[in-house]
Amino acid sequence: MSNKLTEFESDPYFLFVYPFNSQLTKQKSVPRLNKFFEFLGLNGTMQENCSTFARNAKDQPSWAWNSILKYLQMNKERIENKEITAATLHNSVKVIKLFCEMNEIGLPWKRITRGLPKARRYADDRAPTLEEIEKIIEYPDRRIRAIVSAMASSGIRLGAWNYLKWKHISSIKREGNIVAAKVIVYQGDPEQYFSFITPKAFYELEKWISYRKECGEDVTGESWVMRNIWDRNKGSKRKPGIIT
Repeated sequence: MSNKLTEFESDPYFLFVYPFNSQLTKQKSVPRLNKFFEFLGLNGTMQENCSTFARNAKDQPSWAWNSILKYLQMNKERIENKEITAATLHNSVKVIKLFCEMNEIGLPWKRITRGLPKARRYADDRAPTLEEIEKIIEYPDRRIRAIVSAMASSGIRLGAWNYLKWKHISSIKREGNIVAAKVIVYQGDPEQYFSFITPKAFYELEKWISYRKECGEDVTGESWVMRNIWDRNKGSKRKPGIIT
């Protein structure tokens, strides 16, 4: 047991992902760190890139310092060109800093972050207009009307569909009529919460589920709400969690 723990403690990738208690946070953070590695020309697996950078950074702290500054300067130029936002860069810095701290790579982070542009503390999102929604649902895909209705009604983001099963959506009735439906979002994840959708959004999801049943799929509470499109003439084998 102690030998296994020692092996993990010497693995830079393991040390990086260890602090993540949320699978969703991990899924966002790992690609952000790997973009930095790709900028440095590291083209191995994520684990290999972590080991290579950690080893080189410890042997040559000045190389790590210069590499990070070059990466940040490149992204500052992208911000000026409106390719990314300052918040995106701040999120990238957070994962690089976390990796270095967990792997005991000492760098002057106050000096590194001093030149970062300020990020807004609020989103620039807005609710779509009815005209925009109507335009989107014209797209010839059976799933679109249900997806757009549910997302516009509940406020869930795209990543929520990878957690959403049919059992996580339950209708709410008053005097025999459906007045809303409760949606459990990110079920089983520390970021789990619940939201609500309108009766119309619920009916659109029901229509999608009914269509799948008519095509021969055995839809249960454990079935993913959204799945890939299939060739109706070749059956409807389920590929959970995939939206293509």
